Amino acid sequence: MDAVRIIAASRRSLTEATTLQDVIVEAWQAQALAEAIGSHLAIFGPYEVRSRARGLGDAGGRFSGGLLCPVSATGGLRAAQLSEVRDVRAALLGLCRLLQEVCEALVGVVLLADEEAMYWNCVEAMDTVDEARDRVSGILEKLEVRDRNPA
Repeated sequence: MDAVRIIAASRRSLTEATTLQDVIVEAWQAQALAEAIGSHLAIFGPYEVRSRARGLGDAGGRFSGGLLCPVSATGGLRAAQLSEVRDVRAALLGLCRLLQEVCEALVGVVLLADEEAMYWNCVEAMDTVDEARDRVSGILEKLEVRDRNPA
């Protein structure tokens, strides 16, 4: 499945999340998707962005230890359905929006967290999501430079 479609599904699921656990599941899903897209672009993406995309894949992978969320609770990973990134720019812009929305949703979880462990896990997850978003922005900048200066 194309990255843009998976991102759209993830954004819908995040807006439909009604419990703290639902938000955490969607944060986990989004970060797994960032890892998958980064890994995909590191192999198949434009040459100019492959090293930065590898960094995005690595940043996404660090998240899996942040919020403990078993795959069974998520009903499976949407990221596992990723088979292509047809429009790299659209996928990255959508992923950037998704990660921003996840960060905002995690702020809500932090405010409602009644356990200290949940609070700190969410804060750490927000840092990781923010790092992934920065990496996506870096890839987008690299694409802009490439498009402005064709070889």
